[in-house]
Amino acid sequence: MLAKAVRRLEAAGVPDAPRDARRLLAHALGVAPGRLTLVLGDPVPDAAAEAFETLVTRRAAREPVSHLTGTRSFWGRDFVVTPDVLDPRPETEILIAAALEAPFARVLDLGTGSGCILLTLLAERAIAAGIGCDLSEAALAVAGLNRAALGLDERAELRPGDWFAALEADTGRFDLIVSNPPYIAASEMPALDPETRDFEPRAALTDEGDGLAAYRAIAAGAPAWLTPGGRLMVEIGPTQADAVSALFAASGLADVAVLRDLDGRERVVAARVPL
Repeated sequence: MLAKAVRRLEAAGVPDAPRDARRLLAHALGVAPGRLTLVLGDPVPDAAAEAFETLVTRRAAREPVSHLTGTRSFWGRDFVVTPDVLDPRPETEILIAAALEAPFARVLDLGTGSGCILLTLLAERAIAAGIGCDLSEAALAVAGLNRAALGLDERAELRPGDWFAALEADTGRFDLIVSNPPYIAASEMPALDPETRDFEPRAALTDEGDGLAAYRAIAAGAPAWLTPGGRLMVEIGPTQADAVSALFAASGLADVAVLRDLDGRERVVAARVPL
């Protein structure tokens, strides 16, 4: 069954077909992926075989594995994922690592989606609290599931709204603002892989313009919501470092820096409010 599924996924152009086939078979059998080898010689129950066939068919149509299994791992934790939110990606862990290099007590996550950034930061800092904002009520519902699963209901607040519009005058300031906003230009959308282009929420991918609209809004609003010395960190596209850095500098932010991911690509722009 596994070998047949691998051949089918390879024929459909699925990247790393053997890995995906194993994950889907483990899911259908209800075993941990790391234990699949131990049961490969066992007979497969009819229900599991039927479920696996359905999963392979959907994956061959390039539906993301996370949508098929319902979860995606991020910073060592499993997060609920649906078509209403972006998949948490390993590259975003660069932002997490940088944020954890300095202390923070209050964090704001703009465009929180699944909540993976906000909730990971709070899970790693037991004394911190924060707010996650998103224009999508459906995304906030997914974030709420992840918040409950991680036991963070008391420390993570989720609010509907577009960027800083979700905040109120008495919300107070933050010593850390983070975001992985829509940064793909509309002209770049057709070239994306089918898993992203056809199955993830378009509003979380592109601003339908040049890919910089979110950064303009964040740069304009962040200084008023950050404490003196407070940090701003955003994920960026591979060609946006100079443009986003210039926006941050023009807004009065200091110590603007570009952080690279493990592949050497410019991935995060960080800055802070002057003391």
